[in-house]
Amino acid sequence: MRLWLAAGGPAALKVMAAAGAACAPVRVLWGGPSEQPLAPLSPPWVPALELDSGTVLFSPNAICQFFFLARGEEPTDLTNQWLEWEATELQPAASAALYSQLVHGKKGLEAVEALGKLLAYIEQGLSRRGTAYLAGDTKSVADVVVWGTLFPVLQDETSLPIELQALKTWFQSMTHSEACRKAADSVLMPKALLELKSYLQKQPPPCLAMERAPSNEPEPSLQEEEGSERALTEEEITAAADAWARGAAALPKPWQPQKPVLPVEGMRNVLITSALPYVNNVPHLGNIIGCVLSADTFARYCRLRNWNTLYVCGTDEYGTATETKAVEEGLTPQEICNKYNAIHADIYRWFDISFDYFGRTTTPYQTTIAQDIFQRLLARGFLLQDTVEQLRCENCQRFLADRFVEGTCPFCSYEEARGDQCDKCGKLINAVELKNPQCKLCRGIPVVKPTQHLFLDLPKLEERLEPWLEQSWATGDWTANARYITRSWIRDGLKPRCITRDLKWGTPVPLDGFHDKVFYVWFDAPIGYLSITANYTDQWERWWKNPQQVELYNFMAKDNVPFHSVIFPCSLLGAEDNYTLVNHLIATEYLNYEDGKFSKSRGVGVFGDMAKDTGIPADIWRFYLLYLRPEGQDSAFSWSDLMLKNNSELLNNLGNFINRAGMFVCKFFGGTVPNMVLTPDDKRLLARVTLELRQYHQLLEKVRIRDALRCILSISRHGNQYIQVNEPWKRIKGDEKDR
Repeated sequence: MRLWLAAGGPAALKVMAAAGAACAPVRVLWGGPSEQPLAPLSPPWVPALELDSGTVLFSPNAICQFFFLARGEEPTDLTNQWLEWEATELQPAASAALYSQLVHGKKGLEAVEALGKLLAYIEQGLSRRGTAYLAGDTKSVADVVVWGTLFPVLQDETSLPIELQALKTWFQSMTHSEACRKAADSVLMPKALLELKSYLQKQPPPCLAMERAPSNEPEPSLQEEEGSERALTEEEITAAADAWARGAAALPKPWQPQKPVLPVEGMRNVLITSALPYVNNVPHLGNIIGCVLSADTFARYCRLRNWNTLYVCGTDEYGTATETKAVEEGLTPQEICNKYNAIHADIYRWFDISFDYFGRTTTPYQTTIAQDIFQRLLARGFLLQDTVEQLRCENCQRFLADRFVEGTCPFCSYEEARGDQCDKCGKLINAVELKNPQCKLCRGIPVVKPTQHLFLDLPKLEERLEPWLEQSWATGDWTANARYITRSWIRDGLKPRCITRDLKWGTPVPLDGFHDKVFYVWFDAPIGYLSITANYTDQWERWWKNPQQVELYNFMAKDNVPFHSVIFPCSLLGAEDNYTLVNHLIATEYLNYEDGKFSKSRGVGVFGDMAKDTGIPADIWRFYLLYLRPEGQDSAFSWSDLMLKNNSELLNNLGNFINRAGMFVCKFFGGTVPNMVLTPDDKRLLARVTLELRQYHQLLEKVRIRDALRCILSISRHGNQYIQVNEPWKRIKGDEKDR
């Protein structure tokens, strides 16, 4: 095993001490925050343990527990309680105290002020049990972990209040033990501490739990519900006990759909799409939670509910962005599409996204279906022709799409503004407004010339759009931001929308005089849902021309809303071909990265391929992204919060409950839950879980995934409390009644 540690890192201390106490056979690799760790994207100063199997453990507490487990020491319930408390309560406060010492120069009692109540809690635990160590009379992993968190702050023992005698005795005993003493000598070297201080000075102060930004916490209403559980009625308790008595045999049998999945008469047929990711880049965590992971979670729920479900997605491969990327990498557009389609598919496969089919838009079906919709719109008078002033490069003999032009921003004078937007001031630009424009392909100077384009007549289609929107809003579940954005488009008045571009890479326009043009990506791309389904099954029309039997859910980030709520529905309404239109439009807000935004060009954030390289399992990423899913407002990814939620919720709450219950049943009952005579407490627990499940269903049916996850965590919390109160490890040793 290889153990990567940063000298001076607070978390390294407890890991090193645990390795020594458990006599773990590890090879220690020392480094600093600027060096590449075993888990490449882990934040600086965080240890990582590479097992012989190649698996990497990134959580300091998990590494400590692994060392003790490898020596044959199973954690007790009391040990697990201390570890959970250390991760959720002590660790954040100790980080704040260490920051105040190293950065603000605080000393003595002033420096440990934030630890006051927590130190008293340790004192109380030791005094009440009358034991030398936290979980008994022998040293455990809990002692090493808690000591390792406290020691960097309490090296000067005069910082300890004199009335905490039990704590002081325990702390001295741990500090003088061989494993802890050697760990302190090797980790907390003066030079390394100076490097840690220099690093911390560049960071914002740590936030304690009560100061943490509310955007990553439950909605206030849910917090209130969690804080004050309502009383159970006798009817609820009886109903829950009766359901338990009926057992698993009373549950419906899992639905096994045919392949390919097709709508079934009399069933709830659910068609799910997630916004097609652009093929010219690697998706970041915000892209993943905003589209594919949210849709995947809901698709899994639908299948568990025995709803006949089809989930499709694929890469959006046509348009200016693809041509631009091809020029940058010296490849053809098709080669770019092949390369990045494979990258996307590999990332989603690693994230365990359960597509029924993941396709792409560069297929013959895309051309056939898009051109058919176009011809139907043209025949019904919903398309307009107009002349547009556009930049043309005479050297390249082509009109230039927005992104093929660079020049000086007319608003802020930034000299490298693109033809569609200025990266410096953020304002949208019409390419002909650029000062000193240049062709990105040949660096020549383009000239303004008129060119003909086709427009979708949205004002003419508005009288069809509005009644459909009112009906969809009344009968479906649209997120609040989707309704607001759509209303603002309608309120401001719809204008004709250009649907053609002067490009070579795209679906050809089948009209005389326009054969040198292709469809604009936002006319063409949503049709990709249809063509991707057509590549999955030649009976695709049973999904997409069947609004009487099919419910359509669209998942996306909020910036994609107008194209799915206005432009694409108008295209389908105008085509008059009984198309399935969206019933439920689910849009997220934005996921930010720490204190800023994700940016591939600046290397800011975590991208799908990088997440895989961290060694952190995909399920941990899935859990954390769903936990902070930006449902009602923007939220922010944070490395420290990822670790906190992994330790406190995934490991010490949900994982702890499943592990304790499962191991107990396996150890004493052969892996089968025995027949039970329910006590009144048992029945109340069942009723409480039933209420949580009812709330869970209500939330997920509204696609409030983040809030629904908290119901699951509440169930495991109830289970942990039940186990702790009833102490089954003691009852199993009693008579038959106790067993």
